[in-house]
Parts: sequence; C-alpha cells; structure tokens
Amino acid sequence: MANYFSIFLVALTVTSGLIWLVDSLMFASKRRERMAIANVPGVATTALEQDAQLPWLVDTAQQIFPVIAFVMVLRSFLYEPFQIPSGSMMPTLLVGDFILVEKFTYGLKDPVMRNKFFDVGKPERGDVVVFKFPPAPNLDYIKRVVGLPGDTVIYRNKQLQIKSVCDTAENCAPFQTIDLKFKSRGEAYQQFAPLEKYTEYLGVVSHQIYRTQGRANSSRYYSQPGTQSDEWIVPEGQYFVMGDNRDNSEDGRYWGFVPEANLVGKAVAIWISFEFDRVPSSWVPGWIPTDVRFKRVGSIK
Repeated sequence: MANYFSIFLVALTVTSGLIWLVDSLMFASKRRERMAIANVPGVATTALEQDAQLPWLVDTAQQIFPVIAFVMVLRSFLYEPFQIPSGSMMPTLLVGDFILVEKFTYGLKDPVMRNKFFDVGKPERGDVVVFKFPPAPNLDYIKRVVGLPGDTVIYRNKQLQIKSVCDTAENCAPFQTIDLKFKSRGEAYQQFAPLEKYTEYLGVVSHQIYRTQGRANSSRYYSQPGTQSDEWIVPEGQYFVMGDNRDNSEDGRYWGFVPEANLVGKAVAIWISFEFDRVPSSWVPGWIPTDVRFKRVGSIK
C-alpha cells in the first residue's frame, strides 16, 4: 500500500508540474497578450477577457504542485510517518504510537523502484528499523537490528549471543553473551501471562525488552543449512532482526534475514501516541482514541 501511494504521489507531482511547465512555455504569453489588448480603451473586451482567463486545470496544477512536490521530497528522502499496529516491539514501541522514520540514514532511494542512488550509511547493531517484510514486500515491519553481515547469532534459552565477523584470522572475537538486567515483572500482560522486563545491553545501545517465563518455542525457527536450530550466520548484505517483545514477535528467528534493499529507514522518534483501550461494551468506534500519551513523545532508543 505504501509503495502504491508513492507511485501515486510521484505521478501527481510529475503531471501537475508538466501541466504548469507546458502552459508557461506555450500558452501563458498568449494569454498576457490578449489581456493587454483587452485593457486598451474602446476595444470589445468580453471575449478577449474570457480567452485570457487561466484554465481551471492549469490553475489547479499551479496551486497543488508546490505542495505535492514538497510532500514527495519530504516523504521519499527525509522522513516518513508510520503507525505501530502490534505489540511486537513492546516496551520500546506500543500499539498506537506514531513514529517518524528517517529515510536517508541508510542511503537515498528513488521513491518508485526503490533503487539506491546515493549511499549514506549502514545499519548499526541496536538500530530500530522499518523494512519491507521479505516474505511479503508489500508489508512494512519494524524490528531491532541484532546481527550485522557476517555475524553469528545464537538465541538459546532466551539468551542472546553474538559472534562478530572476523576482521582477520588473528583478530576473531569469541561469542559475546549479551548482558541482561532484570527490572520488573507484571508491568504488562500478554495472553494473561505476566511479562518480565529487562534492560538489554546490545553493543553501545541499552534498551528495554519483555520476556515471558518458560522455555522458548524453537520448533518454528528458521532453519539455515549448516547451523543449529537456534543459530544463524548473517549473509553478506543482509541483517538479522528481532522484536523487543521477545516471546511475542514474528521476527528473523522465524523467517530469516532482511536484505539491505528492503530497508526503508531508521525509526528515530515518536511524534504522538494514542491509547485505544476501551471496555468491550463501549459504543465508541475502535479507531477513535481514548487518550493521548504525551509522555511517550520523544526519541526512540
């Protein structure tokens, strides 16, 4: 849906711009001449004034082109708003959060074919990224980058371990167990089960995650040839992502890796957050917010 809107936005911008350009080059000067003649005293002016009037199509194009062009540039190359539809990134992001995604962080892409034409940077471990879901590219997903190209990632007994790619045979770091610090239990519930809250130290990034008690269900994990069922080696040009709500997230553990070409941008801020919870008997439509969570507005860690 987002890509269809991009195509529509580009088509509308180009069409309105061409109408304005063609009119300026071919017809505007003739209208000015007719208007000048119409202003001469003693000349019958009714027909000339009608001919000199700006056609409604050209008038509309001139009015909407600057606005549409600004929106297209802003949305395609700078920032794009997204809404969080699920709890897979709790507690970092909640249902009802509206976020800004920085489009230029990982390179500039054309808004239609999404081919990169200018490289700016690469995702870093701990970044929260929006991407086109590899099994269904028409869907936008949001997760946290855990594994970089060449990394070996293990998620065993709900503990994350990462072995970074070796620079040389002599400079090859061992597996690093990602530090966790318990914070609280029962702050939130999912499927009637209390969630445990931890602070996770992922490289230079510290952030909050949720886990449930009990063993992780690894039977549905994505199976990569040559590795164990809970181990993945990130291919070149791809990334391994996970949700912060670890036991309630459909992420790279279940479907594999995110190609660099699928990246949309980096989630940088929550600009507004709405609460939609209501009692089942409420007559108010579900899309109408029940509260505004102003305290959530700010940068995303």
